[in-house]
Amino acid sequence: MAEPRYVLDHTGIEVTDLAASRAFYEKVLEPLGMGVVMDFADMAQSIGFGVPGKPSFWIYSRTGGASGRIHIAFHATDRARVDRFHEAALAAGAEDNGPPGLREHYHPTYYGAFVLDPDGNNIEAVCHTPPDD
Repeated sequence: MAEPRYVLDHTGIEVTDLAASRAFYEKVLEPLGMGVVMDFADMAQSIGFGVPGKPSFWIYSRTGGASGRIHIAFHATDRARVDRFHEAALAAGAEDNGPPGLREHYHPTYYGAFVLDPDGNNIEAVCHTPPDD
């Protein structure tokens, strides 16, 4: 199997005011060539920033009293690695937060799996390529 080209695929943070944080990050990320790539403010209270076609930094509206929950997505070179990540995480005591599968609302070949680590952080493995035929 091919080795990953990079390790982190995307990450996200919780914010207290989604609109204010959007305005802030639009300004500070523009000099880096990044902007809003996906906007789910109405549906999922989240906004993805990045380069065209690749959101790599997300902001999420905080939905409870506790703060600081983090989302990290690790890059997987194929879907089998996503499946193995999920199996290994559950075996290690993680809580399932979304089994391996397509998430076509992101894009047609987005294949990911989500778990909650012992501190409640949302940890994901994702593959963006179509399955091998």
